[in-house]
Amino acid sequence: SGNKMKFPSTSASVSSVFSKLRILALNRTGITWTEVLLCAPGWPALEELYLISNDITVLERPGDDVLQTLKLLDLSDNPLLDGNQLHLIAHLPRLEQLILRNTGISSIHFPDAGFGCKTKMFPSLKHLAINENKISQWSSINELDKLPRLQSLQCQNNPCMDTEKNPETLRQLIIAKISQLEFLNKSEILPAERKGAELDYRKIFGRDWLAAGGNWNSEKNKPSEEFLAAHPRYSSLCLKYGAPEEGELKGREPVTLKNQLLTLTIKCPENPEQKPVEKKLPESMTILRVKGLLYRLLKIPGSELKLSYQSSKLEGKEVELDNDLKPLQFYSIENGDCVLVRW
Repeated sequence: SGNKMKFPSTSASVSSVFSKLRILALNRTGITWTEVLLCAPGWPALEELYLISNDITVLERPGDDVLQTLKLLDLSDNPLLDGNQLHLIAHLPRLEQLILRNTGISSIHFPDAGFGCKTKMFPSLKHLAINENKISQWSSINELDKLPRLQSLQCQNNPCMDTEKNPETLRQLIIAKISQLEFLNKSEILPAERKGAELDYRKIFGRDWLAAGGNWNSEKNKPSEEFLAAHPRYSSLCLKYGAPEEGELKGREPVTLKNQLLTLTIKCPENPEQKPVEKKLPESMTILRVKGLLYRLLKIPGSELKLSYQSSKLEGKEVELDNDLKPLQFYSIENGDCVLVRW
């Protein structure tokens, strides 16, 4: 990396010198994608290719005889012309990790698959990094649910992320939109957090669903194409959990006294080596979402959490938080109270 090199401009005879090369870094060398493809027949076993900061703007589809063993491709800091360039590398059969940090892309689209379907593009892709780009529409995040094997996503610092000011709510939205995601921005998504995110998503957009033609009667349930485009997973979430009941429906609440933050102390009484942590949580946050947060905050392995709380006003009395779907305010939790975590 970092050396300005001269690469062949025409196809040359394949040398066996690099026949066992697995990892290659050509960062800041001035290489073009065309030159990569011309050299690639000489790298028949290549698994990782790093091409950071080479001013690459356009890609070409590799032939069926090159880059077939590639598992990782890093194109960070290259000013790609647009998101459609990705279609040209979408059929690399073994590509598992694609890093596109700061490439200037503003949208992602897989036109071969409709709502609720999986794309044939990127058949092996498990890890995708699209942080620090210009993605401004949530429709691009929706598209990622079409990737059949996607497990890990990094997507910080895109304009669409600025539409939601609460980082916890933002995380919940992304989790609900991408069904098979296991890690988001390097943080594991545990089952309790996913369930909470999906249940909340189903409630938050319930009124929009009804207004767009959704109905509790399956024969009358015909949400508009516009709604399905904005919320492709909504129908599958209704199948998974049932359509939201009228009492569950809620809009996005403004930050008012009713939705204020509670300052709580988190303690693990059976694990004294775990120091108490102070955390501010919305009183409207459900117990299920609190558990999802605590899994990440305390780095607890996949165990069943049992929560209770002690009031700062009633010393010695412990109240079990036994209903995952109830908000903190249901239990009359107040500022200064202590949440006890056991597993």
